[in-house]
Order: sequence, then structure tokens, then C-alpha cells
Amino acid sequence: MTDFAGFGSRNYASRDRISMSSKAPIRHVDGWLMLAVMGLTAVGCIAIRSASAPLLNVNGEDPDYYLKRQLIFFSLATVAFGLTLLVDYRQLQPYAPFLYGAALFLLLVVLTPLGQTVKGAQRWINLGVFQLQPAEVMKIGYIMFLAAVLSRERRQEGPISGATPVVQAMLLAAVPVFLIYLQPDLGSSLVLVAVAFAVLLVAGVQVRWMVLVVVAGLAMGGVALKLDVVHQYQIERLTAFMDSEADPQRTGFNLEQSKIAIGSGGFGGKGWGKGTQTNLAYVPEQRTDFIFTAIGEEQGFLGGVVILSLFSVVLWRCIRTAMLSKDLFGALVAGGVAAMLAFQLFVNIGMTIGIMPITGIPLPFVSYGGTSLITSFAGVGVVMNIHMRRFV
Repeated sequence: MTDFAGFGSRNYASRDRISMSSKAPIRHVDGWLMLAVMGLTAVGCIAIRSASAPLLNVNGEDPDYYLKRQLIFFSLATVAFGLTLLVDYRQLQPYAPFLYGAALFLLLVVLTPLGQTVKGAQRWINLGVFQLQPAEVMKIGYIMFLAAVLSRERRQEGPISGATPVVQAMLLAAVPVFLIYLQPDLGSSLVLVAVAFAVLLVAGVQVRWMVLVVVAGLAMGGVALKLDVVHQYQIERLTAFMDSEADPQRTGFNLEQSKIAIGSGGFGGKGWGKGTQTNLAYVPEQRTDFIFTAIGEEQGFLGGVVILSLFSVVLWRCIRTAMLSKDLFGALVAGGVAAMLAFQLFVNIGMTIGIMPITGIPLPFVSYGGTSLITSFAGVGVVMNIHMRRFV
């Protein structure tokens, strides 16, 4: 007769040994990654309050309104972060197509009458106390699904020699990019393209195929311009950074005011709540896309260094996790998250100082916005999951 009692005792003893083992996942939480993310979020909350309070005071509203909402978003983001740590990331691989499909469904829903239009863009689904932005959800869905597809494709060591994985990656990106563009949201579309390129590189796609991807992308962009698929205001935004003074009252206004604000901050800044450009709300969307202008004016060059240093830590830990991952799926996911964050960082700060076009991309962890914050935390949570389980 089977000794069930003995079996149970051995099972619990085995579990205890695993939990106390040096390889136990809980022992490998990435403290540096967590501290950097929390630091960015804290700076973001302070900057959001500073950028939004003056105008709210003038209108007789609660000066802490946006700060309180961001703290609620932060609470939801920490829940999302915690949930991504509960299950071994390798068990999520079979469900990646469903996550991608759900995000695709939301992109379709937002284009129906259920989608909410703000300033001519239909990008949100109003859930009452929360506005869901499907394009942000798709960023994680696309990373997970593309990583799952490519990790199945490359079962042996060495680069991917065929064109099939590249075609798959482009097709998987094409549908959501098209739906996001219809909103319109050029910035999020470009994020998906950047993620596709980075994940293909991490997967070991041969250089010749990557060159073909770039050439094809440029050709498609040229055709889109020729056929007037790109809206005129989007073209003006993309070209305004090259000559922002040509029409300062229209397309170049945001950029000119942003450069004035950041330039006036000098080395040490004017102090929180003391920025004249910030207090007078000269820069539109200052708590969201242009949050870096408030930091640059009120904390100066030193504030910018702090932001870039914290992001450097985040990207370093993501890339390190990709290199240490036990399997290709984990490496591709971590590399995809790193690319997503790096591209948004470069474009967002670049557009505020005039070296990149204005595309409406938020600064991860720092800009005001619920879905963006939750998505960023979920992405970092998956990277942490991969880091924790690199020995088991």
C-alpha cells in the first residue's frame, strides 16, 4: 500500500529545501531595477503636481487632483507588477497569442463608438474612473507574442537564416500598427516598429534580413507620403523640429516653449513650483508628453541627469536579464521591454529639446497616465520574473 503520509512529508520537505535554496526565485529579486523604477515614479509624481497645480489653482480646482489620480494609477501598477511575478514566465508563453489577440480586439473596440475622442484622437475606452488606452496594452502583447513566435522558430544555436521569422514579425506588427495609426497615434505605431527591430536583433536574425527590413520600411514610408496616407498635421509635426521658428504660432509653438523652459532651468533649476514657464502653462500637455520640460526648468541640468541615470539603470538591468536568461523566450521578452522603454525615452526627451519630431510618446514611469504607467510596470515585472528564475 502506498504510504501517502510519507509521500506528503517528503513533498513538503522538498518544497522547504527549494524555498531555502540559493536558487529560489525570491532570493533573486532585482533590487537595482526596483529602486530605479520607484525613483522614476517618485520624480514623476512630484513633476506632475508641479506642472498641473498652478492652472488648477487658477481655475479654483484641487491642486492635487492629477497627483492623486497618478497615485491611484501607481497602486494599480504595483498590483499589475505583483501579478506578473506570481507565475513562472515560461508558463505564460502558450498564452501569448491570447494576450496579443485581446489587445488587438481592444484596438478594434476603440475605433467604434465605444472609443472616446479627445482633441481629435480616438485612443481611449472610458471605463468610468479609468481611461484604457489599448495601444499601450498592445506593446506588451506584441512583445510577448513575437518572442513566443521567434523562440519556437529558432530551436538550434546560431542565427536565423530564413526570411520566415522576419516576415512573421512584420505581419504581426502590421495589423496593430495600422489600427493604431487610424486613431491616429503615430508615436505608439513607431514604438511597435522599434520593438520588432530590436527583438529580431536579439533573436539573431542575419544582418542582410535586417537591412531588407529597413529598406522596406523606408519604401513604405515613402509610398505613404506619396499617396497622402500621412495627415498633413503629422507631416508638420515630423518636420517642425528641423525649423521650429518657421511657424512658431502653430506646429513649432510647443517645441519653442519647451526649449525655452528647459534652457531657463540652467544647471540647478529654479526649484519645484518656481518655474515661470511651468506655472504659466506655456507648454501644452505639460503633465503628459512634455513632463520633461517641467523637470528641466525646475531641476535644471541636474534633474535631467537624475532622470537619465535612473533610466540607464533600468535599461542596464533589462539588458543584463536578457543576457542571463536561461531560454530564448525570456531573452527576447527582456530585450523587447528594454527596446520599448529605450525608444520612448529617447523620442520623448528628444522631442522636448528639439532633436526628434513631436510624436506624442509619454515618458515611461514619469508622464501622467494610467495605462502607460501600468504597462511600464507590467513590462518591468515580466523582466523581474525572468531575472528571478534564471537558475530554475
